[in-house]
Amino acid sequence: MTSFEPSGPPAGPPSARAATAYDAVVLAGGGARRLGGADKPGVRVGGRALLDRVLAACADARTTVVVADPRPTARPVRWAREDPPGAGPVAALDAGLRRTTADDVLVLSADLPFLAAGTVRRLLAALRAGTAEGALLTDADGRDQPLVAAYRTAALRRELAPLGAAPGGLTGLPLRRLTAGLHLTRVPDPVASFDCDTWDDIATARARIREHDHVLDEWISAVKDELGIDLEVDIGVLLDLARDAAHGVARPAAPLTTFLVGYAAAQAEGGPEAVAEAARKAAALALRWAKEAEEAAAGGQDGSGGSGGPAAGRPGDAAPDAG
Repeated sequence: MTSFEPSGPPAGPPSARAATAYDAVVLAGGGARRLGGADKPGVRVGGRALLDRVLAACADARTTVVVADPRPTARPVRWAREDPPGAGPVAALDAGLRRTTADDVLVLSADLPFLAAGTVRRLLAALRAGTAEGALLTDADGRDQPLVAAYRTAALRRELAPLGAAPGGLTGLPLRRLTAGLHLTRVPDPVASFDCDTWDDIATARARIREHDHVLDEWISAVKDELGIDLEVDIGVLLDLARDAAHGVARPAAPLTTFLVGYAAAQAEGGPEAVAEAARKAAALALRWAKEAEEAAAGGQDGSGGSGGPAAGRPGDAAPDAG
């Protein structure tokens, strides 16, 4: 069980980190038998590997441990491996847990295409709201999903110790043997708990993210991951800007203008506020541009709103020759 590159430094003031810090263990080393032995964590949904989608949901974890053979990932993680490889989910969880130090640990499988940071926050809030030792999602049929859950680290270690000391150790044990002794609370979420066990599941996930209500959010998330940026912006502001630029100037102005807005915000080393301010200025310009065009169309070729020709009423013009 070897760890490799560590996660990045924690963000926020020390007091906030102490109150909210958690570690994450992602199990990504299964055999994917129902996928014909395919590399399930690397299967792409919405242009992103399933593993990277899960890692994005727990990006604010203090330490993230992926239990699998090392592979390229969208963000730095630590790696661990159960001994022997393929010994099952309990052994894998134990291997990952040995690399964690936080009081709370998020435990996830690597095949959750719709897991989001908001769901992670809900699980942690449910765990911390009372005396429960674990908070897990339930699926559309009300079934527990112990690999989409937040646990008290000490409680997991307490349950793992006697299981590991028994004949045969942790190899091949089902997760219910581990969770049976825990006091659990449940968070229903049929979407975030959806996992990809079969190719039909993969097809369902790929179709859903292209639905009208989801496609823009999915696309923006994918682009941010691909470009390595973490910036929350108001999509509505940018869409309104693109509409104004396309209507008031020309259709190609929409993508070019939004690009320039992003570039300006980056040059200013700003965050969402800089994007919003640059978008406001560009939108105002587009509206002024459109207004001038409307006035020109209504009032004559000079765009002044007057009715004269190009030379009418210019100061200093001589009077026409009457003779």
